[in-house]
Amino acid sequence: MTQHAPLIIDIAGLTLTKTDRQRLKHPLVGGLILFARNWQDRAQLTALCADIKKVRRDLLICVDHEGGRVQRFRTDGFTHLPPMRALGEQWMTQPMEATHAATACGYVLGAELRACGVDMSFTPVLDLDYGESSVIGDRAFARDPRVVSLLAKSLMQGLLQSGMANCGKHFPGHGFVKADSHTDIPVDKRSLKAILADDAAPYRWLNNVTSSVMPAHVIYPKVDARPAGFSSKWLNDILRGQMGFGGAIFSDDLSMAGARRIDGREVSYTEAAVTALNAGCDLVLLCNQSVGDGKPVDELIAGLTEAQLKGQWQPLEASELRRLALLPQVPALEWDALMVSPAYMQAMDAVL
Repeated sequence: MTQHAPLIIDIAGLTLTKTDRQRLKHPLVGGLILFARNWQDRAQLTALCADIKKVRRDLLICVDHEGGRVQRFRTDGFTHLPPMRALGEQWMTQPMEATHAATACGYVLGAELRACGVDMSFTPVLDLDYGESSVIGDRAFARDPRVVSLLAKSLMQGLLQSGMANCGKHFPGHGFVKADSHTDIPVDKRSLKAILADDAAPYRWLNNVTSSVMPAHVIYPKVDARPAGFSSKWLNDILRGQMGFGGAIFSDDLSMAGARRIDGREVSYTEAAVTALNAGCDLVLLCNQSVGDGKPVDELIAGLTEAQLKGQWQPLEASELRRLALLPQVPALEWDALMVSPAYMQAMDAVL
């Protein structure tokens, strides 16, 4: 049986330490997520990614790199991509130009990251822009789920052309609530019918082109008392069952305040991870816990190992195959070759 490697962790610095290597070698670790603190310049990032792949070829190197204010690498040649709302605004007057620009943004985003060795970015945001959520804000394309879906599909097409998978987030929708799930647990009191008709519609329409999904750390009490990322009803019954989604499901960051209160009580990282996996997540993220002594990372690896031995969660071959499917299937162009390639130059002309 294929070993299921559900953990996505991070590292503290610009290079791998001996401890980082040990953690990345662990069979339960399936990849890592990079942050701005892991960036100095392109040469350093490229060397770091190559070093990670020397530890294990199958490790998935991820980053939150959407454009606008969520873009981890911004210097040394990286294109400053617009916030997705800019594409939504262009749609209002020039819809075809907007879809063209969205594909160009996806290609530039994916190709530049891949040229440095990054496998995947957690993008696009499929949340609707109600003008209420400070944490989503201009990261969303638009208020209309049809516009969001068409622009996101265009962006996904560009990512695909660069050889990169995509991640729709935050299922079934984070745009309606004001609270920030990094610090609170937002509650969305609408009915399931209202959410499915509006916020969750892009996931249904894009289920055959979305490689992975990240659920929201939001509670929808009319559907389930648990946040969506810990809810089998949301993940298995609705996303997989009703919507037919077959790709990978990532938990959002388990270190967020919204992630560690389950059924009204504070839980450990291990319990949060086990709950997410048992609810239908294939992969779980623990971010920013390698900084300092990194004890939470080691505790989660040890805790999940013990939980597996005790039968508290079952590794799934299907989950591991979904993880492996997110790795790029075609070789990437190196940076200098990318800069003079016709596809890249055309895309740069079309980026807003």
